[in-house]
Amino acid sequence: MSTILILCTGNSCRSHLAEGILRAALGPDSGLTVASAGSRPAGYVHPLAIRVMDEIGIDLSGHRSKHLDEFLTQDVETVITVCGNADQACPTFPGQLNRHHWGFDDPAHAEGDEAAQLAVFRRVRDEIRRVFEAYAAGRLDGRG
Repeated sequence: MSTILILCTGNSCRSHLAEGILRAALGPDSGLTVASAGSRPAGYVHPLAIRVMDEIGIDLSGHRSKHLDEFLTQDVETVITVCGNADQACPTFPGQLNRHHWGFDDPAHAEGDEAAQLAVFRRVRDEIRRVFEAYAAGRLDGRG
């Protein structure tokens, strides 16, 4: 199986949103493994990320925050960075053929009450969903 690794700095929000959405969009029979990691992992998956993904039927409760070093000895076919810091800190992985950078706002920095923060998490989730579902469709059609 080929691995697609999604990177951000903290591996607490954006990369997990993208991982869950891409895994669901590709489906279990795609022959692709989807994982996420961070250059400076926060050590947890943000509870609001878990919550907004649950709203669309994707369970992140079993995810954990990981350092990208865990993947340095694995064959990683495609690396996708979802924040500028991770894009700059991204090493080359064994077997890497593709690299993409699609930056998104960090919902972990959302301010205000919980309702305001949830609105930001939902917006970023939906932006990530549009991009990664389109990417998945391309991969499944053999274009990417």
